[in-house]
Amino acid sequence: MVMFRSSPFGGTARTRVLVALQLLDESYPRELARVLRTSLSGVQSALRGLEQDGLVAARSVGRTRVFCFNPRYFALRELRAYLARLCAIEPALEREVQNLRRRPRRTGKPL
Repeated sequence: MVMFRSSPFGGTARTRVLVALQLLDESYPRELARVLRTSLSGVQSALRGLEQDGLVAARSVGRTRVFCFNPRYFALRELRAYLARLCAIEPALEREVQNLRRRPRRTGKPL
């Protein structure tokens, strides 16, 4: 796991959540915590701050809040370009996202 030397978004947790969202496009807090290998409460706190700052937006899917980049954020294109460069220094996170199962398992299928 590479740690960022600086925290351009107010904290390393916030920065890592944004990098993970860049790779995933949209996600929910528990999935982000699993991918980032950090606590759920830390991810929830980071998402709460990012949502207040207008960088991410949430929508409800059943009882789950799914987060993505706020399409109305004034510098979204620049933000995504910057985060794409940050992704390059986190190859382990990219591999974790690529191996992530994003769909439900078929009923009755053995583990």
